[in-house]
This record gives sequence, C-alpha cells and structure tokens, in this order.
Amino acid sequence: MVEKEREEKFKAAVTTILELVGEDPNREGLVKTPQRVYKAFMRLTEGYGMDPEQVLNDALFESSNDEMVLVRDIEFYSLCEHHLLPIIGRAHVAYIPDGKVVGLSKIPRMVNIFARRLQIQEQMTEQIADAIVQTIHPKGVAVVLEARHMCMEMRGVEKINSTTVSSALRGLFKKDAKTREEFMSMINAPLRPRY
Repeated sequence: MVEKEREEKFKAAVTTILELVGEDPNREGLVKTPQRVYKAFMRLTEGYGMDPEQVLNDALFESSNDEMVLVRDIEFYSLCEHHLLPIIGRAHVAYIPDGKVVGLSKIPRMVNIFARRLQIQEQMTEQIADAIVQTIHPKGVAVVLEARHMCMEMRGVEKINSTTVSSALRGLFKKDAKTREEFMSMINAPLRPRY
C-alpha cells in the first residue's frame, strides 16, 4: 500500500472513531485530529520498520573486555497491543562481551525498536534480550523492564502507580547466581548526581 493511501485510510478510521464516540469530527478542535493521530501512530510504531540486527551490526567493535556492560534507566514508551494504551517504563540492559562490544547508544536504540511496536511487556523483554544474543553473541544478557500500564490505570482495575517488572536472562546471567546478583545490585543502586 502506498503511503498516501495508508494515510487516507488511517485518517478515515480515526474520523469514524470520533463519530462513534459521539463527537463531531468537524468541530474546530477535532478537524486536524485524524492527521495528528496518524502522525503520532506512525512515530509510535516506527519500530516495525527497523531491523535490530542491522542497528547492532553497524556498531560492533573488537574488545578484550569480558566484564559486565550495563545501560540502566532507559526510558521507553510503548503501546499495549490489547488496548492501544500507553506503557511507560524504564529498561535496564546488561551484557557480558565475548570478544565484541557494541556502541553504547545502540542499547537504548534496541529498546526503542521493540518499544515502538504494539507490545506486551513480557514479549518486549524477551525480544530485546534475544536480539542482543543473536547479534553480539555475548557470554550473557540480562534485561529488566519496569513499567506502568495505562490499560491497568485508566480502565479495568484502575490501580494507579502499580508497576510491572519483567526479566529475561540469557547465558551467564541465567546460569551463574553471582553474575545475576551483581546485575541486580547494580540496577538497584541509588542514582548518583549526574556529571
């Protein structure tokens, strides 16, 4: 489907939704809403057009480092695939190199690739870990996501500020308790002042 055709179908669908909830799509505040929603959704789902392997492979470097590399507190925003409502969270991603390291900025990009798809948190956690394993081939990978789900807070049980935590452990993080404990202590350490 060509881009313009997709855009027109999307805007028509938003207009229909507005009508079905009892709104007037021609009201001043809503006239441009279908276009705005289209642009927002294209941004919020741009992860479908990104290849995790390509992103990581573009920044792989030989290294003798074999100690844990951790990028923590990566903010992410996603959409729940069941209700299309926001998931707002933080990701902590660690890996133990095995001859190669990846540019640090690629780890948050990896989180965004999977966050910018319709998601469930459990699957997103697994997808991030598996993409790193398949591309970097480290000795181990650990991913922990902490998130608030608006589908729980805005509807249904309406439990405000409840947090869901999910993890995916691969290699040494799964096999070795000391490695896992080191990771957990690092992600739970208090934040220090920024440099």
